[in-house]
Amino acid sequence: MRDTFNEINITPLTDIFLVLLIIMMVIAPLLDQQGISLSVPENVEQSKVDKEAKILSVMVTKNNKYYINNEEVSVDKLGTVLSQEIKNYPDGLLIEADGDSTHEAVVTLMDKARYAGVKAISLDQI
Repeated sequence: MRDTFNEINITPLTDIFLVLLIIMMVIAPLLDQQGISLSVPENVEQSKVDKEAKILSVMVTKNNKYYINNEEVSVDKLGTVLSQEIKNYPDGLLIEADGDSTHEAVVTLMDKARYAGVKAISLDQI
């Protein structure tokens, strides 16, 4: 006569849960990466905007070249030129990026501007 099967073997179930736990432990730190900290500006009526705002304008071309005051600036000198120029423009920086410029070029400019002490950065696509 054949013995009846009275208990459930939970060893395979335990193995599956341990594998899932290990996968979650490996993936969890990857989900906590920091991105660029952006703040959404408040809606301001045009009449309240100061017409005499002093904003430094930097253009990023489709060839990823930087122009400050219509003069080309190399990536190496970008931080130095920004820290010198921003003293004359206390209201911040306007980045005018060409639609074909790379994100890397714009983010590099933003990083160098933050390091140079720029408090407010605006983006515009040309």
